[in-house]
Amino acid sequence: MYRRMNSSMNFLSTNEFVGTLKQTANLQQDIMKITIRKATKADLPSIYDLVKSLAIYEKAEHEVTATLEDYHNDFEAGIFQSHVAEMDGKVVGMVLYYMNYSTWKGRMLYLEDFVVYEEYRRHGIGQLLWNELEEEAKRQGARLLKWQVLDWNEPAIKFYEKNNATIEKEWYNGKVFF
Repeated sequence: MYRRMNSSMNFLSTNEFVGTLKQTANLQQDIMKITIRKATKADLPSIYDLVKSLAIYEKAEHEVTATLEDYHNDFEAGIFQSHVAEMDGKVVGMVLYYMNYSTWKGRMLYLEDFVVYEEYRRHGIGQLLWNELEEEAKRQGARLLKWQVLDWNEPAIKFYEKNNATIEKEWYNGKVFF
């Protein structure tokens, strides 16, 4: 039986190899159906729903106190920006970000939220959104892209590390609610 090695240096049977090729072909077809674009005001309800789904995943749904009206007002005021991913005419993922400033580095794009609906993961959507976010940071003259990730969110941490991110562990987060 003919075998090939996969990236983990394990040997695959011919059937496993063909299955991997089919998965790759399916992923490429899915990527061709995905549109990544700058969000508009009309996307805000979808963005809000994605944020709520992220809060549920993070076991913090009760902490979402911003309203859709807040989103509309703040988007119109230029407080935040977003890119969305569409698949089959539906917004299925997004990145929400804003410009910030690092006294050590200068302009910094801050990624507030990054989410793809669970049923649309493993289609390359997250990677496409990430790539667009990095390009947007460069277009806006940012020297740094920064965000937070929960220490138990291993899939996200692995994704960021795969994309050459430094995951800091020495800083504590502080906040005051008003």
